[in-house]
Amino acid sequence: MKVVVVSDTHMTRMAKKLPDRLIHELGDADAILHAGDWMTMAVWDMLRAYADTDGVAGNNDGSDIEAKFGSRKIVTLGGVRIGLVHGHIGTGRRDDTETNAFKSFIPGSVDVIVFGHSHVPVKHERDGVLLFNPGSAADKRRQPKYSFGILTIAEGRLVKAEHIYYDNKS
Repeated sequence: MKVVVVSDTHMTRMAKKLPDRLIHELGDADAILHAGDWMTMAVWDMLRAYADTDGVAGNNDGSDIEAKFGSRKIVTLGGVRIGLVHGHIGTGRRDDTETNAFKSFIPGSVDVIVFGHSHVPVKHERDGVLLFNPGSAADKRRQPKYSFGILTIAEGRLVKAEHIYYDNKS
């Protein structure tokens, strides 16, 4: 199972369309997860044209997105429990985003935590849980490249988590 992971798309302020590199990977996606800061429900419509899409609201999302997705959830894909949260609820400091995301779930309740907010790609384990921030597909801020993620799930376990980096968001 191929799960494409995005966050902080900030559309349509930072981009008017999904980046070509992202569209390339969406073509054979089995599922799509968005970790918040969609900015508009139109992003959901764009993504779900490719595969089932779920997500959470971020700090820049309106009440319509909050009502549709909530701010935190656990989804199970291919037998893998994925905690999904933006990461902004907590201390409020951007350098605490990872800790905020980690503390959003009860220990043992998830195998992976997907989060966003910082726009900084992250992939490492903490207390047996993979923490994964895909970065941003359209608003890289101080990062050298735009990015999103792919989770590969097989036989009830996460086989691979990777970042896809690229230079041009068009």
